[in-house]
Amino acid sequence: MANKKLNLHAVILAGGRGTRFWPLSRKRCAKQLLALDGKDTMIQQTVARLLPLTSANRFWIITNRDSQREILRQLPQFERKQILAEPVGRNTAPAIGLAAFILERQAPDTVIGMFPSDQVVAKEKEFRAVIERAVKIAAAGENIVVLGIPPTRPETGYGYIEAGAVLDGGASRVRRFTEKPDAARAAAFLQAGNYFWNSGMFVWSARTLSNALREHLPKTASLLEKIAATFGSRKFAATYQKLYPQCENISIDYAVLEPRSARGERASHIFCIPAEFGWNDLGCWTSLHEHQAAKLLPSDGNLVSAEGFFTTDAQGNYIHAPGKFVAAVGVSNLVIVETADALLITTRDCAQDVGKVVKYLDEKKLHNLV
Repeated sequence: MANKKLNLHAVILAGGRGTRFWPLSRKRCAKQLLALDGKDTMIQQTVARLLPLTSANRFWIITNRDSQREILRQLPQFERKQILAEPVGRNTAPAIGLAAFILERQAPDTVIGMFPSDQVVAKEKEFRAVIERAVKIAAAGENIVVLGIPPTRPETGYGYIEAGAVLDGGASRVRRFTEKPDAARAAAFLQAGNYFWNSGMFVWSARTLSNALREHLPKTASLLEKIAATFGSRKFAATYQKLYPQCENISIDYAVLEPRSARGERASHIFCIPAEFGWNDLGCWTSLHEHQAAKLLPSDGNLVSAEGFFTTDAQGNYIHAPGKFVAAVGVSNLVIVETADALLITTRDCAQDVGKVVKYLDEKKLHNLV
């Protein structure tokens, strides 16, 4: 069955720096603007899988000034007013909240979907079917829907959703949210069978989200309402620049979802839909290696992007050195990424720590390298 256009505004969050993908990911060309998995960039893939569900004029991209120009270049189907560049980063609650207050003034019953711009979805048909179900639930009342990924391992790098009562259609009421657990708790969650990874994808009406922010984040909500009131006028840019930095720096999870879930399953009106559509967060070079190796099935696990390469007694390496001939001899589980001005050498086990390099470069004010 062909997807129908939904009463949905898609808000895509594209303000991150992707520091764990340094040296490829930089301020002006962050992770979401790179073609890490195929010929299209991550943000182009995100838009493409949502376009069958809603019209191009119902998209909003929340980003930063460093990325705004490149996003406009990569997504020419969108108008400049649809690409909002934050004056400063203020996490996901103010970012999605501004879109909610703008839309509440125009069409309070419209449904908003919040989507990170840097995730992989292998099964797009199944993805769109889940979004259709989420929109139906969100439109039925003061409901919040989160997409939960069935865990495949005791992952400590993701937040978890504890699911309660299962309703008709497979959605569950949410009991609580748990931020990144230690290894023992993650193993217990996996064993329990009613926990899901928090995908960072949420669906709710403009009115529901606006009211939730007024309740749980009143100071920031007041600021966002004032900014939204000027949208479409000449005052918008100056108001955005002046008031947005005064908003609290907080995620939507901490600001709304966790306090709402504390009310109990039935009172919180938070629902989780199990989402089995080949999701991958691609959080660092290691997860990219695992994702691509699973698709390509190289016999020795080596993934090499280069002019040519030779390997012997080498296993499980990820090497990115375009234009060079690469020889890997007697090494295993390395990540080697070369650009014109930098070289990264680490192990797959330590790839999560690449962000520390960017922190060092920031501290040393080596701005040409970040």
